[in-house]
Amino acid sequence: MSSELILLVDDEPSIIQLARMYFERDGFRVQSAEDGEAALEAVTKFHPALIVLDLMLPKLDGFEVCRKLRSRGDQTPIIMLTAREEDIDKILGLELGADDYLTKPFNPRELIARVKAILRRSDNQKQAADKPLQRGDLTIDPASREVRLASRTLDLRTQEFDLLLTLAEQPGRVFTREQLLKLAWGFDFYGQTRTVDVHIAHLRKKMDSGSVKIETVTGVGYKLVI
Repeated sequence: MSSELILLVDDEPSIIQLARMYFERDGFRVQSAEDGEAALEAVTKFHPALIVLDLMLPKLDGFEVCRKLRSRGDQTPIIMLTAREEDIDKILGLELGADDYLTKPFNPRELIARVKAILRRSDNQKQAADKPLQRGDLTIDPASREVRLASRTLDLRTQEFDLLLTLAEQPGRVFTREQLLKLAWGFDFYGQTRTVDVHIAHLRKKMDSGSVKIETVTGVGYKLVI
């Protein structure tokens, strides 16, 4: 995993320099871009394993870069950087398909830890040889990362799949938001439970026509009900 290529997108040279130093010290390869248009070109050219994407960029902002990548079917994991604390920025980033976010100024060690967690989870999933899970009219195949609802294939983002699989592995069990963050995201996101709520909302919309539901247990968390 340490030889994976990371694309750093930020218009502040000092941030690129600092992040590059930490990534390369951990054995990662690094490419960088200073604006949104250059970021899209770099993704096409270098096919990075993960993108660290600043929100405020020249030409195209981070939201638009994320939207364009997801709209063309590119599911490269994205960690979005924002200089603002407002939840709306974070929620919008997740809505557009970002996998995680960090607020500036950030600890480079935390950034590295989150990147490793996302890549480790991806590696484990690629190596998975688990048999498909059948939950009511829902079929989840961990090896191919495909989900079918009756005869229809669901278009799930990376993190939505991981969250659904976590719930489906133990139907009926009530998971707290903190447990889901740790199990599905692979990292402890203290105080960032809204991330779970956003992804649950996405899953409910996509699973609306099926018999399997994700129920809210008030004051506790969520469970999958068949």
